Amino acid sequence: MQDIPWLKPVVHDFCTQLKSQHVGHAYLIGVHAGYGGEPLTLAMAKAALCHTLTQDGACGFCKGCQLVEANTHPDLYHVVADGNQIKVDQIRELCQKLTSTSQQGGRRVAVISLCEKLNLAAANALLKTLEEPGKDTLLLLQSNTPSRLMATINSRCQRVHFQSPSIDEIKAWLSQGHESGADVTWCLPVMGGPLELASALQDQRYEHLLQLRKDWTQSLSSGHLCANLMNINDNQVSDAIKVLYLILRQKLVKQTQLDALMRVKVSELAAKVMNTYHKLSVMPNVNSLALFQGFILEYKQLT
Repeated sequence: MQDIPWLKPVVHDFCTQLKSQHVGHAYLIGVHAGYGGEPLTLAMAKAALCHTLTQDGACGFCKGCQLVEANTHPDLYHVVADGNQIKVDQIRELCQKLTSTSQQGGRRVAVISLCEKLNLAAANALLKTLEEPGKDTLLLLQSNTPSRLMATINSRCQRVHFQSPSIDEIKAWLSQGHESGADVTWCLPVMGGPLELASALQDQRYEHLLQLRKDWTQSLSSGHLCANLMNINDNQVSDAIKVLYLILRQKLVKQTQLDALMRVKVSELAAKVMNTYHKLSVMPNVNSLALFQGFILEYKQLT
């Protein structure tokens, strides 16, 4: 957390609320995991349970902090998805626990990670606790995509104010752990955020993304799918589709000479590519060869 500079103002504001005793009972942390949504949420939970809070967060030394660090704090509850969903039984169990007396004599804090995965029954089960949380109860709901939450959940939570870092700030942060003369931020939309990009730079995934960019550029130029894209494995399909989307969007930005009709057609193809990506999670089997060849054919026809 301390190494992610764009999260510090959020923690500072939250600590100010804690110190002034103007803290809310439920917060929606709409910060993508790739930008630090998870460590931010846990830092807020730790601050809420700290006995000697500082302006910049939990002290790290008191009993409350030590219990959180050891993952044994009896008044901290963490809910994560069971598979692809957060299920109603998980939320009912959480709500029941939040009715009990605090074992450490302070707050009871519940963290719900990726709360957009709440299924309908689970979301409805959470509503009553959000409306009447009980004394000294704090709920922290982290979400990569807050727009997917039920409006009734959204309206019952305070939103944390988060300012996304600029590209220059991200480059400066990445340079601390990765020395490179090249701009690696081109693939941020593929990775989801700088934290995931930093992780990719430590393994072979970033090199694979560079190869995908080269392969798609060659294939779009020639009108024929190159060998690498023909032999891609199932685990790489999502990355390949997102890289294609970035190339098409970049074409719209950089090729200002494109006429209005052509820009519309390229934009529509880019939208179709991204829509296909979003459908991947519910596709039982994907014929990537046919899918990629279809994209190349459509591009060839419109150009």
